Amino acid sequence: MSDFDFESRIVSIPDYPEPGVIFKDITPLISDPEGYRAVVDSIAGHFRGLGITKVVGTEARGFFVGGPVAIELGVGFVPVRKPGKLPRAVYKQEYELEYGANTLEMHKDALSSDDRVLVVDDLIATGGSAVATALLCEKCGAKVAGFGFIMELAFLNPREVMDKDYPGIDVLSLVKVN
Repeated sequence: MSDFDFESRIVSIPDYPEPGVIFKDITPLISDPEGYRAVVDSIAGHFRGLGITKVVGTEARGFFVGGPVAIELGVGFVPVRKPGKLPRAVYKQEYELEYGANTLEMHKDALSSDDRVLVVDDLIATGGSAVATALLCEKCGAKVAGFGFIMELAFLNPREVMDKDYPGIDVLSLVKVN
C-alpha cells in the first residue's frame, strides 16, 4: 500500500447532511492527481491477482473510485444506483445507514455466475450499503471477492457487520477514523 497521507486530503464537514453527522469530503483527495493515483493504485494493487472480473461501485462516490480501479485492473465496471436511475430490469436491496434507510439497485444482467467482484466505495460507515451492494452481486450469481474503501468509520464497527455477512473476505480501508 502507498505511504501517501490520504487523511490529510479528506475534509470533515460537521452537521452535513443533517445535524450530528460529520461528513467526510473526499473531493480534495481526488482532485489532487497524486492523491487520486495513490487511491487507485493502492486499492487495485491490494486486490490484483485475486481473479477479479468486475468492479462494482456504489452511487455516487463509489463511481469516482470504482471506475479507475476497474481500468487499472483491466476489468469492467458495474454501477449500483439509487432507485429509478437504471433503465432495464433491476434487483433491489434495502439497507440501513448511519442516519436512515435507503435502497440500491443493479441491472439484473450486470453480472453472472462467472464473475468475481470487488465492491468499491469511498466510505464504509455502518456496513449497510457495502452489504447491500454485495447482496445485489449475489442475486446476479456473482461471487464477492473483496471490499475496498478510501475510508472506514471504525467507531461505527462496520467490520462486525462485514464479518457476520462475509466472513473471511478481505476488507481494505486506506484510512480508519476512530
